[in-house]
Amino acid sequence: DGTEPSHMHYENDENYFRGYEWWLMKEAKKRNPKIKLIGLPWTFPAWIGKGENWPYDYPDVTAYYIVSWILGAKQYHDLDIDYIGIWNERAFSSKYIKLLRYTLDKHGLQQVRIIASDRLWEPISFVLLLDSELHGVVDVIGAHYPGTKTVPNALLTKKKLWSSEDYSTFNDEVGAGCWARILNQNYVNGNMTSTIAWNLVASYYEELPFGRCGLMTAQEPWSGHYKVEAPIWITAHTTQFTQPGWSYVQVDGHLEGGGSFVALTDGRGNLTIIVETMTHNHSQCIRPPLPHFSVTPQRATFYLKGSFYMVETLQVWHSRLGFESGNSSLFQQLHPVKVWKGSFSLDLNADEVYTLTTLKTGQKCGCLEPPPPQPFPSNYKDDFNIRNPPFSEAPNFADQTGVFEYFINASDPGDHVFTLRQVVVQRPITWASDADQTISLIGNFQWINMTVTCDIYIEKQHDGGVFVAGRVDNGGIYVRRTKGVFFWVFADGTYRVTGDLAGEEILMKGLSGVRDNVWHTLTLNIQGTSASGLLNGYPLWENVTISKPSNGWAAIGTHSFEFAQFDNFHIE
Repeated sequence: DGTEPSHMHYENDENYFRGYEWWLMKEAKKRNPKIKLIGLPWTFPAWIGKGENWPYDYPDVTAYYIVSWILGAKQYHDLDIDYIGIWNERAFSSKYIKLLRYTLDKHGLQQVRIIASDRLWEPISFVLLLDSELHGVVDVIGAHYPGTKTVPNALLTKKKLWSSEDYSTFNDEVGAGCWARILNQNYVNGNMTSTIAWNLVASYYEELPFGRCGLMTAQEPWSGHYKVEAPIWITAHTTQFTQPGWSYVQVDGHLEGGGSFVALTDGRGNLTIIVETMTHNHSQCIRPPLPHFSVTPQRATFYLKGSFYMVETLQVWHSRLGFESGNSSLFQQLHPVKVWKGSFSLDLNADEVYTLTTLKTGQKCGCLEPPPPQPFPSNYKDDFNIRNPPFSEAPNFADQTGVFEYFINASDPGDHVFTLRQVVVQRPITWASDADQTISLIGNFQWINMTVTCDIYIEKQHDGGVFVAGRVDNGGIYVRRTKGVFFWVFADGTYRVTGDLAGEEILMKGLSGVRDNVWHTLTLNIQGTSASGLLNGYPLWENVTISKPSNGWAAIGTHSFEFAQFDNFHIE
C-alpha cells in the first residue's frame, strides 16, 4: 500500500537492501521453508522506458531489470524466487515474455517459472492457443479476482490456472467467509490450484484505501499491537494440512445443500478434505459481485475409494463463523471421525468450515497477548540520526508517491549529516495514478490541531520545491486528489499555502527568501479553522482560513520528482 523502493532507482544503481520485502521473504521462509516466492512488478522506474510510460519498448532492458532482482535475491539473501510475473493488471507483450524466458535461462534460472498475465483470463489464454512459442514459455495462467470462474480457452491451454490475486476484503467475519468460500470454490468451479490473497498483513494506516484488507492486522508499529483476524484461521484450515506440491483430487466438489468441498493428497497416502458452507450474505468479497445462492443444513456422506479405502480415522478441525451472535468458534479441534468401510457422514450447518485429514500436525497457537492498542504518539520526533538502520526507510512514514530514504551527507559540517531524502527523480512507469508531487504520510488520521516542524533542503535549482503539511486526507490510488493544508517553499524564493497536494487551490502566496542548497526550518501550525506558518522560527504567514478537511495525517514531500532532504521532523 503506497510506494515501494526499487532495487534500481537509476540505470547505474543496484541495491538489494531497500524496503521491507527482503525481510518479509526471509521471515516467511523461517516459518515454512517450502513456501513459494513470487515476484510481480506493479510500477517500473522511469529509466526502463527511456522517457515513455511503457515497459515494453526496450524489452531487453526490462528483462535485465527483472532478472537482476531475481539474481540479487539469491546472491544477497539466499532466496530462491520460484515464479515471476509480467505486469500487474496491465498489458502484456508476447515478445517481452519470450525474451524474459531467454534471459532467465541465460543466467541459469531455468527453475524460475513464468506467470501471465495477472489480469483477466483473456486475452492471454487466446494468445497462448495461437502462439505455440509463447505457450512453451508460460507455465501458469494467473487471473485476478476471477469470481471462482474460468473460461473455456484457459482450460484448453492445459496450463496450471491460478487466482493469482484475490480476497482484498475487510478482514472481519464476512471477509473470513469470502476467503473460506473462494479458497475452495476457485478449484471447484474454476479449476484453480492456487489462490493468493492481497494482502497478507494489513500493516498500513487504516484510513488509506483498502484499510484492513489483509488476512490479519498489524497497523500499530509504535505500540506493537496486532490482531490475528478470522481469515488467518480460515487459511489454516487449508495451509496447515497441505503444502505446495500436493494435488487436488478430481471430484465434483459441489454439495447438494449448497457449499463445497475439496480433497488434496500428497500422493503418499495422506488425504485432506476441506468443507465450507458459507452463505451468500456472509461471504461477499469486495469484487466481483456475487450471484445469489442458498445454503441449507445438510448431512453429507463422503466415500473414500482406491488407496484411501484403508483410512480408518480422520482428524477434525472446525470453524463456525457467528454473525448474528457475534461469537465465532475458530479452528477448534474436534473428536476424530471414524471411517466405516470407506465412508463417513457429517452434519453441516451454514457458515462452517471443516478440515478432515490424515495428518496429526494441526495446532492453534496459544500465543502471548499482544500489547494493547495505542494511538500514534501525539508528540513525535525523528532526527534520522541512525548509523546502521535496519531498513532503508524511516519508521512510520508511509510513502504514497516517491521514496524517502535514510541518507548520509558526507560533506555536511555536522548538523545535517543524517537525513531523510526523496530519491525518485523521474515519474515512474506508473501502475496507479501516482501524484506529480512526492508525498510521505505520518501520524494519526483523526488529528485536528497540530504543529508540524521540519528542516528542509531543496536540491533542485530554479523550480525545486518542498512542503510540510497537516490534515492530509488521502493516499494510495487516490493520492492525486489528496487535500489538506500544504505549506510550500520554492528555490525561487517564493512560498505558497494550498488546500491540496496538486497545488491548485491557493490559499496564500508570497516571498520567503528561501534558496536551494541551504537548510531552512518550516513550521506549520493548524488550530481550528486557522493556519499559520513560520520560516526559521519567524512568522511568514498567518490567519489563513481552513474549511476542510477537518482532520488528517501530517506529511512531507516535494513539488516534483526531485532530490530533497528533510531533517529533525517534529509533530505535536
